[in-house]
Amino acid sequence: MSELPGFSCEYDTLTYTYDGERLSAVSAGPPGRATVVLLHGAGTGSKERLLPLLAEFAAHGCLALAFDFSGHGESTGELSELSLRRRFEQAVAVIGGLAPARDPLVLVGFSMSGQTVADLIRHYGQRVAAVGLCAPAVYTPEAWDVPFGDGRGRFSEIIRTPGSWRASPALEVLRAYEGRSVLAVPGSDAVIPAEVTEAVQDALSARSQYTRFELPHAEHRLGLWFGDHAEDRGRFAAALLSGLDERGWAATHSWVIGQLPHGRTVADAQRLTGGWSAQMRGLTLDDGQELVLRTFVRPFFRRHAAGLLSREASVLGLLAGQEGIPAPALVAVDAAGEHCDHPSLLMTRLPGLVRVDQEDEAAMDRRLDLLAAQLVRIHAVVPRERPRTYEAWTGPDRLDTPDGAPWARAADAIRRDPPPYRGRFLHRDFHPGNVLFTGAGAGLRVTGVVDWVETSWGPADLDVAHCSTALALLHGPAQGLAFRDRYEAQGGSGLAHGRDHLYWRLLDTLAYVPDAEKLARPWRELGRTDLTPQVLAERVEAYVGGLLERYG
Repeated sequence: MSELPGFSCEYDTLTYTYDGERLSAVSAGPPGRATVVLLHGAGTGSKERLLPLLAEFAAHGCLALAFDFSGHGESTGELSELSLRRRFEQAVAVIGGLAPARDPLVLVGFSMSGQTVADLIRHYGQRVAAVGLCAPAVYTPEAWDVPFGDGRGRFSEIIRTPGSWRASPALEVLRAYEGRSVLAVPGSDAVIPAEVTEAVQDALSARSQYTRFELPHAEHRLGLWFGDHAEDRGRFAAALLSGLDERGWAATHSWVIGQLPHGRTVADAQRLTGGWSAQMRGLTLDDGQELVLRTFVRPFFRRHAAGLLSREASVLGLLAGQEGIPAPALVAVDAAGEHCDHPSLLMTRLPGLVRVDQEDEAAMDRRLDLLAAQLVRIHAVVPRERPRTYEAWTGPDRLDTPDGAPWARAADAIRRDPPPYRGRFLHRDFHPGNVLFTGAGAGLRVTGVVDWVETSWGPADLDVAHCSTALALLHGPAQGLAFRDRYEAQGGSGLAHGRDHLYWRLLDTLAYVPDAEKLARPWRELGRTDLTPQVLAERVEAYVGGLLERYG
């Protein structure tokens, strides 16, 4: 046993033999709370630069473990013979040999080891209580088994193919992960493209208790940065271990319990599918009552959560008892995240399910007519106080449309002042993913309308436009084009005509070009795996063409 230079921390030097290689490792700290596994990056990376961070985690009462992959540091082997697969296998071997089997795992990966952490999550499942990713990389599955070589071979060719990382299974693994996660992001990174970092963030914030850890003055090699900056490594370790016993949700859990009737407890909690902007969890109390917890984790929505959740709380109060508007009842709200791990709203759970499946024509007609009729009832609400005026989700200066004459015409159609309109009470995010149904056939009924965070005052055309865009993507351009007719057939009125109506329709649709994934990813979770990026692109192009023909 030795002492780390500059740290009051004793550590053990270990050697673990696997597949003919001797892997050099160090460990420090007591077992029992968790085993923190530190995984260095590629190139000249090694465990040596991670020793200060290892000491930090040991000081937090964890067993901390770091090792050199073969071909690195003090381990044997040739770096050129290493691969992503061998990195994963070596990490599993070291963890199996040196980490107490009962300890939860905290995995910290730098650069290339971002991929390795994802591979380990897939392998260990619920045992992984927290993950810290530091300027992480992810790779196409084609690169998994290819030796790294000398930097001029097949591996380098694969990973340098533009956009190849988008197919990485690591992103799906991170998207499904539900524990604690911290993404450390340097202010300047000449190695990892910003779009990779954003994709990792998008994946982590889907289900995990996620925190973005900004290091504005750091560059890519964050292992070295943490070694030189004691305050930052302390904050990083504390953030990663926060609420470890509750997988990062300790504060939120305590807040929820405090909002329940005296003596009630949460018997079960399940993640609800179908959301994008927020994480949604269904809570079942010990007396059978069901609630829903909305939590804003994604950084953009967390920044705006105070306004969004306060607005939703106010709207739910307004709609309480409103005939024909089946909205949840508010239980409690922590709009600024003062008491929870993230800003949260607790409400009652409504009966029914989101229906985005394909049906026969008669069943589809009934469901879409019910959708239109529900929107008409929403627009008939006369609020005691008007909500805020609508916000446009795109504009002429924010478009990213493909080249071509139809797209140029579409862009020109919104290069004007907004048409005059008669103001209405708008849901503003009304589409099939936010409406619940029960029954079938003639017994089909709308039993819930959810997600009222964007409620606004503006033209009815905007709600019609948004639902039409969603229907065009879900069920084809014809259904999107026909929704206005359904709305008016159910008693809706006051929509604009010609170019004025075209303005509102395109103002919505162009906000999802070329990124229709915002709408479609939750639908795929609900079973619509047919909605591939190619299908979505074809449908939105045909729908825009149909709008131009009909209203242009």
